[in-house]
Amino acid sequence: MIGGRSSSAQSTNRTVLLAAALLAGCGASASSGNGVASKSPAQIVAAAISAGADAATVHVAGSILGAGKPISIDMDLVADKGGQGRLMLDGFGVELMSVDRSVYVKGGAAFYRRFTGRASAGLLRGKWLKGSAQHGVLAPLAALTDLRELIVSALSDHGALSRAGAARIDGRPAIGVSDRAGGGTLYVASTGAPYPLEIIHAGARAGKLVFDHWNKAVAIAAPTDAVNVDQLRSHR
Repeated sequence: MIGGRSSSAQSTNRTVLLAAALLAGCGASASSGNGVASKSPAQIVAAAISAGADAATVHVAGSILGAGKPISIDMDLVADKGGQGRLMLDGFGVELMSVDRSVYVKGGAAFYRRFTGRASAGLLRGKWLKGSAQHGVLAPLAALTDLRELIVSALSDHGALSRAGAARIDGRPAIGVSDRAGGGTLYVASTGAPYPLEIIHAGARAGKLVFDHWNKAVAIAAPTDAVNVDQLRSHR
């Protein structure tokens, strides 16, 4: 009896040790570097653009410059489909969506007066406006709903680059790359896929843009009964 319990205990201990070793091995593999930290600043940015542009989805939030004006953005983007979320532009807070080459926008009374005229503003309260993503008054907003275009434009706009050292962004190991001319720093994941995690701008372009929730499922469906904004403006 004593010998049997000892054998069983030894077997259990071996199983526990083996499981612990396997878990430790998995942890080491998951946290190992992706090699991006050893690359040049330009190569780090290129790797981040490539990884980001190939992703299925991403959530982007923060502030960026568009046509020289600050834009606050909070969007979920889906590759080859579009995006949805909210943005603040020229003092107007609006809901924004892009699906099937059409752009949809919904805002407050001031927004409707700006884009459709005072006569139509009251009738449009609470309604989605629909426009083409290729041309027309809403087309410039389509770039904010295109995953690849947003990633490329946000990361490619820089001057001379230098290393900014390692950091942790939202708990994830990252390597930084600074734009000496523009005063901004890009942080790229140094484990797993080298996704861009954060861009911080200083000076006149002060702001922060965060990229997270990579490849999380996002459902987008076009609003029903949207009003065609191009037809409205043609009858002003």
